[in-house]
Amino acid sequence: MRNKKCTSLFLTFLIASLTITPVYASATQKKITEAEQQKTETQSNLNASQDKISSLEAKKGDLEAYLTELNQQLTDLSKNLSDLQEKSDAKQAELQQIEKELDDAKARREEQYESMKLRIQYMYENGNDSYMTMLTEAKDFTDFLNKAENIMQLTKYDRKMLDLYKETQQEIEDKEAGVKKEQEALEELKQESMDKQAEVSDLVRNTTKQIDTYSSQIDSEQSAAKELLEKVNSQEAVIDSLMKQQKDEEAAAALAAQKAAQEEAARKAQQEAAEQQAAAQQSASQESSESYNDVQEETSSDTETSQEITEQEDTSSDDSQGKYLGRFRLTGYCNCALCHGQGYTASGTVPQAGRTVAMNGIPFGTKLLINGGVYVVEDRGVPYGNVDIYHDTHDQALSFGVGYADVYQLN
Repeated sequence: MRNKKCTSLFLTFLIASLTITPVYASATQKKITEAEQQKTETQSNLNASQDKISSLEAKKGDLEAYLTELNQQLTDLSKNLSDLQEKSDAKQAELQQIEKELDDAKARREEQYESMKLRIQYMYENGNDSYMTMLTEAKDFTDFLNKAENIMQLTKYDRKMLDLYKETQQEIEDKEAGVKKEQEALEELKQESMDKQAEVSDLVRNTTKQIDTYSSQIDSEQSAAKELLEKVNSQEAVIDSLMKQQKDEEAAAALAAQKAAQEEAARKAQQEAAEQQAAAQQSASQESSESYNDVQEETSSDTETSQEITEQEDTSSDDSQGKYLGRFRLTGYCNCALCHGQGYTASGTVPQAGRTVAMNGIPFGTKLLINGGVYVVEDRGVPYGNVDIYHDTHDQALSFGVGYADVYQLN
């Protein structure tokens, strides 16, 4: 009789749970789906914004490197211009010295010119007669040779002075031309350097302006990305809240179904007991006292069964395991880079295998009873309804795999 009662209780509970739970899950799941779609759209916009920021930062970095190069060019050009100015000043000093030498050369030229004019005037006025007179007035042959030699040396001197005059004249012209040419070349170099410096300065101004534009765009995109990130976090919080609500509804529905099944089983048991007792009393007048006693024992047994069901109901309503949260998905993680570990948990503690779990939507420090083990929520990273259990190594986390278990909140 007890086995029959237990089977009826189980079937009633199963039917009730299958009937009630989807009603809650359907409405909440729809909200979760809509919230996840909104979060996906926001996350897509956030990713696009972050990609744009990366692109702008890359362009800005290239321009900053180019600006550094331009500034170096400006420094080199300034140094080159300074060197050219020093050379120009040196050439100017050299030109002044040459001009002084030219003045001296011109004075010598004028002196030579005046001397040559006197000599030419004398030769023109006296002609060859002076030479002949000098020769005919010679006292003897030796004197004649001496005078002839003097005449020859004088002629040679006149030719030398003429050549020297020409050389002096040419030297003056060459020095003037050379210094002017060098001065003109230096001025051209200075002009080229100044033009190049002006060109680079324009590039520096334009590049700096473009960098400022990129900086402004980056600031704007970062502000937009920050807002999108806050929106994503807010949407994640909504999703976690909805998932928690869904799990709470499922757990409440399961408990309600269990309670309803227990109450229904108790009612049926009492009804059957009452019917049996009435039938027993009706047949009491027709049967012997012995038969009547047998019926009383059976009735007592049925009443005992009803009491046991009521006790089970009371036990289920006040579960010693804690608050039932629902059937959760279980996964494993560790502190490695693949699991995005950072050394510490989101709550600031050092994770520990056998204690630390990660889950959103529930306060830090909450104790959970899972498969007979007690864990503490110290980390984040997975939505409500998924418990990520910490392991010492990545291999252990992989070996743990994925599972499902009933989860109870102890505090």
